[in-house]
Amino acid sequence: MAKATIWALRVVIALALAGSLVVQAFIVPAIWRDLEGELLWARITFVTLIILGVVTMQVFAVCVWLLLTKVRKGSVFSESSFRYVDIIVWAIAAAAVLAFAMAVLLALGTTAPGIVGLVCGASLVLGGMALLVVVMKNLLRQAIERDVEASALRTELDEMI
Repeated sequence: MAKATIWALRVVIALALAGSLVVQAFIVPAIWRDLEGELLWARITFVTLIILGVVTMQVFAVCVWLLLTKVRKGSVFSESSFRYVDIIVWAIAAAAVLAFAMAVLLALGTTAPGIVGLVCGASLVLGGMALLVVVMKNLLRQAIERDVEASALRTELDEMI
C-alpha cells in the first residue's frame, strides 16, 4: 500500500476520532437536554445507544489504525493481525445491534415509520459490513497460509540446491 494512501487514511481516522470526541463532549449532552420532556428510561436508553454507537466507531478506527501500522511495517500478514480483525468484526456487529435497538426505541415513540425503516436499513447494512470483514479475514488467512507454503517451498529448494 502506498505511503500516501496510508497517510490519507490516517488523516480520515484522526478526523473521525476527533469528531467522535466532539459528539461525546458536546452533542450527547445537547441531546440529553433536548429530550428533557421524555420519559427518563427512554432518555437514558437513547443517549446510551448513541454513546455506545460512537464507542464502536472509535474501537473500529483504532483497530484500523493499528492494522495500518502493521501494513507500513510489512507485518500485516501475521497471526497477530487476526486479533484486530476480530475486534473490528465485533465492533461492526455491535453497531448493527445498537442501530436496530435504536430503531425499536424510535418505533415505540412518535417517530415517522420511514425514519424507523431507514435506521433498520442502516442496521442491515452494518451487519453486511461485518460479514464482509469476515470474508476479508478469510482472504487474509489464505494469503498467510500461501505465504507460509511458499516460504517452506523456498526453504526446501534451497536445501536441495
